[in-house]
Amino acid sequence: MSDDTATDDAAGEDTTARLIVDCLEAEDVEHVFGIPGEETTELLFALGDSDIEFVPVRHEQAAAFIADVYGRLTGNAGVCLGTLGPGATNLLTGVADAYLDKSPLVALTGQGRRERIQRESHQAIDVVSLFDSVTKWNAQIDDAAFAAEAVRKAFRCAEREKPGPTHLELPYDVAGETVDDEPLARRDPVSLPAPDRDSLDAAVELLESAERPLVLAGNGVLRTRAAPALRSFVDDTGIPVAATYMGKGAVSDADERSLYTLASGVDEQYAPIERADCVVAAGYDVAEHEPVDWNPDLDRAIVHVDTASADISRHYNPDVEIVGDIDAALDRLASGVDLRFDDEWWTEIREDVHAAATERPADDAPLTVERLVPLLRDAMADDDVLVSDVGHHKGVLAKRFPTYEPNTCVISNGLATMGIALPGAIAADLATDANVVAATGDGGFMMNASDLETARRLDCGFTVLVFENREFGSIARQQHAHGGGDYGTQFTNPDFATFADSFDADAYRPESWSAIDRTLSDVVPTDDLSLVAVPVDER
Repeated sequence: MSDDTATDDAAGEDTTARLIVDCLEAEDVEHVFGIPGEETTELLFALGDSDIEFVPVRHEQAAAFIADVYGRLTGNAGVCLGTLGPGATNLLTGVADAYLDKSPLVALTGQGRRERIQRESHQAIDVVSLFDSVTKWNAQIDDAAFAAEAVRKAFRCAEREKPGPTHLELPYDVAGETVDDEPLARRDPVSLPAPDRDSLDAAVELLESAERPLVLAGNGVLRTRAAPALRSFVDDTGIPVAATYMGKGAVSDADERSLYTLASGVDEQYAPIERADCVVAAGYDVAEHEPVDWNPDLDRAIVHVDTASADISRHYNPDVEIVGDIDAALDRLASGVDLRFDDEWWTEIREDVHAAATERPADDAPLTVERLVPLLRDAMADDDVLVSDVGHHKGVLAKRFPTYEPNTCVISNGLATMGIALPGAIAADLATDANVVAATGDGGFMMNASDLETARRLDCGFTVLVFENREFGSIARQQHAHGGGDYGTQFTNPDFATFADSFDADAYRPESWSAIDRTLSDVVPTDDLSLVAVPVDER
């Protein structure tokens, strides 16, 4: 226990904590996800008196993941809360995920009294310094007069392009101080500048001289809601498009010019970018996919189209940078370019990739994630949301899962952290009207499995699809490739059906293709909270 004790509000006066909650209401916050702590007592009571729902979760990491995915899907910063010390450090992974995935998020943490911060003290660490490398802005509210300004700045900075997390720390004594202030008004976001004519002209010249142009669609296209403009660009120019893992759905995979996803390794989905002589990188962040993987020989022209200038490296040094509104840039490029190129260089690749993604398994085929994907896709509507965890299955879903609408296949590929799927599905269920599937390996699922209780308490309805192979499969594969064996990758599991049932979730364990097909078709379209465990053998 800390040595802080609760203080009573001065009669008829607001505290800093209540002002902060008023500010959250002014920012249209509907939920705050977190775990209560003694140092956040003032904030919690203020939330209890507000229209904002405080949602207790079972681990602070899950709170940050929910806020992360909620922000990514809505464009409005998700909010998570932790107390000092371990509460704050437990938030850190989810905040870092939002940082590299460019998701708007505001993290709030408690702290001891200010005099405790200046000396070694129970649970007190320098949280602001800890969060500094994974936030866009980060501050301690050390004076009640700074509170309203700090909250407005935190949300504005988190939601401004390129978005990301911010963090505010509230010492216990400041939380209880009386204050006479009010929230700053929320303003419309600043419009992005129009692309400049010289850059557009230079890009047109490059594209018109290209024989094998390709669009690489990244996270920024979805984030800025520029998918309609990209789809029009592809319609007008005929240029094929490959998406990053986080750009899936920017162009529908039903479109004949979609080459699905830029994959790692040697397979048919790497062929388009290897053959392309000019790449239009639209909304692409280098954290999504290392440019050395797709431009190893520095032998293709690159047009960078994004809200910010490129993060330059040897393998990503664009010939032209069009910086500003992505929507406007793509519209003006399409209207200004006159392309003549032979599409034979990519049409066969499209046929092969599409066939691999849609071929249903033979009855006697072994149970693998690859073969299951067409059954999962058939069970989901075009606008249903798939949230993928991290592991071997992530790469499979990224490559094979046909995606038809923006933000309907949520993959963390910046920090790429395990454990995000179940909390992410809670966020998707709250943020959308779609049916939701959390696809996860057994390793990732068990990291935040306790938040099945959170989902049940919130009356969420989605499907958790667990691929069970009792190992950290992607690491085992890498170890086998490196040295012929694997070490430290094996584990055991509970009976997942019994586990899910204990949370009052419907549980299924189909072990044949017909049973898997039937179960997914029956379960995914419902509003029930369900877990489907499928034993797979990827070896």
